[in-house]
Amino acid sequence: MSLENQTLEHIKTALKRHPDALMTTAFNLNGIVLLDLATRAGFTGQVVFVDTGYHFLETLIVRNHLSEKYKQVQWITLNANHQQDNLWQSNTDACCAKNKVAPLKNFLEQQKPSALLNARSREQNSTRATIELREESAERIHFNPLAFWTRAELEAYAKEHQLELHPLYAQGYLSIGCAPCTKAVVVGEDARAGRWVGSTKTECGLWTKGGL
Repeated sequence: MSLENQTLEHIKTALKRHPDALMTTAFNLNGIVLLDLATRAGFTGQVVFVDTGYHFLETLIVRNHLSEKYKQVQWITLNANHQQDNLWQSNTDACCAKNKVAPLKNFLEQQKPSALLNARSREQNSTRATIELREESAERIHFNPLAFWTRAELEAYAKEHQLELHPLYAQGYLSIGCAPCTKAVVVGEDARAGRWVGSTKTECGLWTKGGL
């Protein structure tokens, strides 16, 4: 069975066991591929995007495009409660915690889904190199259908299925977060090397211990 079909079956099984599962996304390559696969597998649940207030304009345009294309899912945009305090300049951890992690955690505490679908893959960086297809946290199950996909396989899938990727991806932005903290990567760097450049930070906090 091909990797694509294996992934479709994995998602179908996850949805059968957890019909209340929802998906989080930031509209990167992985996220767009997962959205397409999940809807093919029958996903009609909530797709949740956290608008931190600092995203690239292109990211918001992609969100609007995808919400029109995939109308079978329920689109949820969570808006961070900030006042452009530029906290990212002095404390990126606190900025992520306030503007990205907190809105999603609050939403999940209200919704209480039994499972989350997310688009992480092992190849993205060293902190994700050991993720499994299925992981458990204290609150819910995390499904990582793309855990074993390579960037080349993701790009091939996007090309075959004519998926329109984030316009900054072609400019070297292989992982796209908030505009002030995201740069293009250079050849040889991992996909998330452009996040929080100049610091040791590698994750926003959503998928680390104590996150979701």
